[in-house]
Parts: sequence; structure tokens; C-alpha cells
Amino acid sequence: MDALFVAALVAGLSYWPGSHLALDPVLLVAWKGAGVGLLALWAAVRARDANGRLLAAVLALGAAGDVLLEAARLEIGGAVFLAGHLVAIFLYLRNRRPKAGWWPLLLVPAVVGAAALLPADRSAAPGVAVYGLAVSAMAAAALMSRYRLAAVGAVMFVVSDLLIFARLGPLAGSIVPSLLVWPLYFGGQALIAWDVGGRWRP
Repeated sequence: MDALFVAALVAGLSYWPGSHLALDPVLLVAWKGAGVGLLALWAAVRARDANGRLLAAVLALGAAGDVLLEAARLEIGGAVFLAGHLVAIFLYLRNRRPKAGWWPLLLVPAVVGAAALLPADRSAAPGVAVYGLAVSAMAAAALMSRYRLAAVGAVMFVVSDLLIFARLGPLAGSIVPSLLVWPLYFGGQALIAWDVGGRWRP
């Protein structure tokens, strides 16, 4: 584990407690993007083939989404994340395990249905469902891939997003999303980076 990956972990893991401090908003936005941004840089430096470059793109889009969720509209950040999920689906499917079953696809309707039901504002349900389709398809593709740790990370990503949607409805005002969303999300991204990117030597 080299220094750049360690720096990414430090930046990402320290953001959660840091986000609860009364710091300058610009600093917090930069801090939020630093964790996955450094993972993207680490992946780009190590990339030796198309898989490595796709991983770097997925992580870069994730870092951009982290920043844009804070610095721009929620829809813009969500659209960038959605683009990252599409790239990740391509990455995982081109690395599908031999004889991998199709059972992970059952995750897709379950997540889409749950996501659509969670927002109290029903006008938000269609957009949430579309995003749920992308993130659940990404996780399903990861579960069918040869990247076992990345599959765990992808499922953590899905749970994190469902908690965000739950904060728009049944968990509004609950401390649970605040406690779990970022650790699940960043932990998932770190597992994805380590499993896919760790297969090459610098």
C-alpha cells in the first residue's frame, strides 16, 4: 500500500469527523473531494491497461460528484455519479466471471422499488428511481465480475445511497444516515479501488 493510497484513506476517513466542525465551506468541499480524488489519482498512476483507465475514470467521476453535490445542484452531482456508474458497469461486465450467474440482477428491481418509495416528496420519486436503476445495475455488474472486494464495495455504495434517499423520507431527522452514509460510501470506493487497481504494480 503506497503513500498515495494511504493519503487517500486519511483524507477520506477524516472527512466524516471534519464535516461536523464549523469550518469554511470551501475547505469542507475540497476535503470531501480529496479522498476519492486521491484514489482516482492513485488508480491513474498505476493503470496499465483499459481496466485501470476505466477505474480511474469511475473514481474521478465519483470525486467530481462529491464536490458537485455540495457546490452545485443535487441533480448535477447525481448526474455525474450516474455517468460514473455507467462506466463502472462497462468495467465490470468486461471482467465478468466465467459462468457467473444472473442472480445479482434481482438486486435491480429491489433497489429501484425501495428508492422510489423512500422520498416523502413524491415528485422526487422518478428521478430517485432512475438513479437507483444505475447504482443497482452497477452493483449487480460488480457481483458478476471477478472483483470480489469491489463487489462488496459496490453493495456498500448502494446501501449508502439508499440511506440518503431514506433521509428524504422515513429517516428525516434521524442520526443514522449522518453516521453511516459517508463511511459506507468512502469505504466502498476504497474497496473498489484496491481490488481493481491493486492488481497492477506501479
